[in-house]
Amino acid sequence: MAIPRAERGGEPQPPLLVIVGPTAVGKTAVAVRLAGRIPLEVVSADSRQVYRGMDVGTGKPSPDELRVVPHHLINVVEPHERYHAARFRNDARRALAEIRGRGRLPAVVGGTGLYVRALLKGLDPAPPADPGLRRELESVGRTQGSAVLHGRLREHDPAAADRLHPNDRVRVIRALEIALAGSPEGRAGERRPVGSWAAAIPPFRLVMVGLCQPREILRRRIVDRVQAMVARGMIEEVRGLLAAGLAETLPAMGGIGYRHFCAVVRGRMPEADAIRLMIRDTGRYAKRQMTWFARDPEIRWIDVDALGGLDGAADAIAQQLTKEGLIE
Repeated sequence: MAIPRAERGGEPQPPLLVIVGPTAVGKTAVAVRLAGRIPLEVVSADSRQVYRGMDVGTGKPSPDELRVVPHHLINVVEPHERYHAARFRNDARRALAEIRGRGRLPAVVGGTGLYVRALLKGLDPAPPADPGLRRELESVGRTQGSAVLHGRLREHDPAAADRLHPNDRVRVIRALEIALAGSPEGRAGERRPVGSWAAAIPPFRLVMVGLCQPREILRRRIVDRVQAMVARGMIEEVRGLLAAGLAETLPAMGGIGYRHFCAVVRGRMPEADAIRLMIRDTGRYAKRQMTWFARDPEIRWIDVDALGGLDGAADAIAQQLTKEGLIE
């Protein structure tokens, strides 16, 4: 299938497919199946898969999947490095141009809604850092602990507190700086009010698809996903990361699964409790993802089960791409 050059208003509009949805719904699997029908490459929009050496707990594509379709923006940085939405936007735009240059359709696939919106509609500027306030907050963190900072953030910005792990002290402090600066619409330099997102026009000929499933089916998939991660060596991966000198307080180590199994390795929690909490927190994360994506009117939702599974979802996306003129 050819990838035509679409235009809008006389200006070239590069084609772009975006596949979003909650964790465990099958986004990567659908993209792999779609690659058997359409010449495409994937740009991962996953804030955890950027880290090298963090493979099991982030659900990175398998070697077989990578052989079927190239994936970009996985294994981009070391776990001790910072990666953020603005950097993703720049990296993703470069990857999209390279994919189009090879005559393939770029497909942004992932569940980090902030990254997807940053790419499509930009970022609002955050207020400048206040060195005095930052010193004060860092002092609170050192003397009273990260949990106190996170509690203060919850008072001023509950949504940001839900999004950030208490151990992610750097981002918690920055979110507090912005909340206390009185600019909630630009919190962490990463969010906008719904209206401004809706008003922004993406510079692409865009087909944006959301994958969903009935709640109980998704929950079973989450349980299966967590159990598969444990079977693939989740605890061994975490043990290796800690042995390499990575601190538990790093943002990368605060992700779901990693913080739970850090506690197992350090002897603070039985493995059975870590698995139970990992399932619970993954379910909560999936719910937050759906809440985020539900605000975007451009998403066309596909019930994976109603279409007979992953292959049916891939077929439906291919049909939509043809209908919209992104492929011939």
